[in-house]
Amino acid sequence: MVVRVRFAPSPTGYLHLGGARTALFNFLFARKEKGVFILRIEDTDKERSKKEFEEDIKESLLWLGLNWDEGPIRQSERLDLYQKVIEELLAKGYAYYCFCSKEELELRRQEQLARGETPKYPGTCRLLSKEEVNERLSKKSSFVIRLKVPEKKITFKDYLRGEIPFDFRLLGDFVIARNFKEPLYLLATPVDDHYQGITHVIRGEDHIVNTPKQLLIFQYMGWEPPVFVHIPLILGQDRSKMSKRHGALNIREYREAGFLPEALLNFLVLLGWHPGTEKEIISLNEMIQKFSLDKIQKRPAVFSPEKLYYFNKFYLRQKPNEEILELLDFSHYGQFTQNGLKAKNGAFYNKEKLLKIIELGKERAQTLKDILKEVEYFFIDFDYQAELLCWQGASLEKTKELLLKLKEALSKLKEEEFVSNKIQETLEKLWVDLKLSNRGFVYWPLRVALSGKEASPPPFLLGEIFGREFTLKLIEKALEKIK
Repeated sequence: MVVRVRFAPSPTGYLHLGGARTALFNFLFARKEKGVFILRIEDTDKERSKKEFEEDIKESLLWLGLNWDEGPIRQSERLDLYQKVIEELLAKGYAYYCFCSKEELELRRQEQLARGETPKYPGTCRLLSKEEVNERLSKKSSFVIRLKVPEKKITFKDYLRGEIPFDFRLLGDFVIARNFKEPLYLLATPVDDHYQGITHVIRGEDHIVNTPKQLLIFQYMGWEPPVFVHIPLILGQDRSKMSKRHGALNIREYREAGFLPEALLNFLVLLGWHPGTEKEIISLNEMIQKFSLDKIQKRPAVFSPEKLYYFNKFYLRQKPNEEILELLDFSHYGQFTQNGLKAKNGAFYNKEKLLKIIELGKERAQTLKDILKEVEYFFIDFDYQAELLCWQGASLEKTKELLLKLKEALSKLKEEEFVSNKIQETLEKLWVDLKLSNRGFVYWPLRVALSGKEASPPPFLLGEIFGREFTLKLIEKALEKIK
């Protein structure tokens, strides 16, 4: 048997974390079993389905690296097939026309609630004769199609949970189509699963309630049902259903916020699946090798933003700087020319220097966006209080003297000599020659002059990237501040 699975989102919103995890589990199972991964767009809801959401779903899956083998298959392009099945269910007596108005249905519902009963369709139109049905159809009366539900208890099998009981007596005959050209989810999904040869339905456990209804379609049509695998829900840290208030974003938003696809995949796979070891860092190839349905957990998974940041920070540090350079948006910090970046503060950086800036920026960064924020002093004019230049209580006058000596010492270096080790040697020599009690008297004011910050990479690294001319310019700016 060739494994065939599907990811079947409705294009009624951007792809969210839960949907992406469902897609990932289906993708991994297909790849592990050398099967087929199908993308199916369930767009029968004309009012809520939008093309922009379908495009987002496709773009997000491709960005994550979850390439499909067949599709996208749109349900809106398969209406003739659903009509054929509806007609067959009607002909076999498993479905019937229902002409009840919304007002009638609501009245019956209120009466049932008043009696303390579970609301369900009372079967009014199930008893109509052929003549009555034909007469109403001839008068163009509006109708829906309902499926006949047996009055009995059943059990159905879930791969993870075993036998699950369900009482059809509490359900009542449910609607499977608004008309012949508007099938509902409960009909279109099992029809597609059959005709697309789906062997395993891997989806969220919130669909468990739909499974017995869809199994009725399989039974009435004489089809072999697929294996159902209902994966655990993702909950917020307060154990309620995950939402934006827990910090969860859609995939597009995570991408725009500077998260890496490999970090999101690593985070998602551990929400409801366990590799069988304590290892947390797992590449996509490793996931494929180790994935099995047996290792999917039954307990709900808990969304932890901190864990996602942990994974992203790890993958950010592992990623080559050249790849990161291609992903960063420098539009707020300068403009590219043929030779490099002309920064807004007037500094110029070739590719080699930009890679060094990235190396410094990603040390503390948690996302791609953080990288440039961490080192934005390379690109824009910055300000600070003159007192920040002073090391451990040193006076402004003393700090001014040190900055003048720093400027004089660094001026003696030629442009080609203005590299980190030579700059550091110059700073160390100045500290020794001036017989200062702590090298901080030299390093600190230069650090602040070049970054405007208390915490930054060592000033000799900053100086090398800024270059001789711009470094001396920033020292001069610091002297002007003290004046």
